[in-house]
Amino acid sequence: MGAQGNLDLHFWITRGMARRLGVNLTEAMHDGNLTQADFASMITRCRECPGVDGCMAYLAGSSPAAGETPDWCRNRAILHELSDLTVH
Repeated sequence: MGAQGNLDLHFWITRGMARRLGVNLTEAMHDGNLTQADFASMITRCRECPGVDGCMAYLAGSSPAAGETPDWCRNRAILHELSDLTVH
């Protein structure tokens, strides 16, 4: 199974990208700002993205500033929307 088919990998990449923005996806669902279906769609978008290796490198590095996601992230818009709802 390739990286794009690995559901667990994309689950953790999605959560990791959210964490970079200070977003706790579990809390977002609990607060009603994100549905389980929305979260599943985010993971699907991540699985369909060809930038997996870049995301892995991005999340493994310590230099990218919090509050940013890579330009290629297919969940960038929703993650930034959720970030705007989060009290920092």
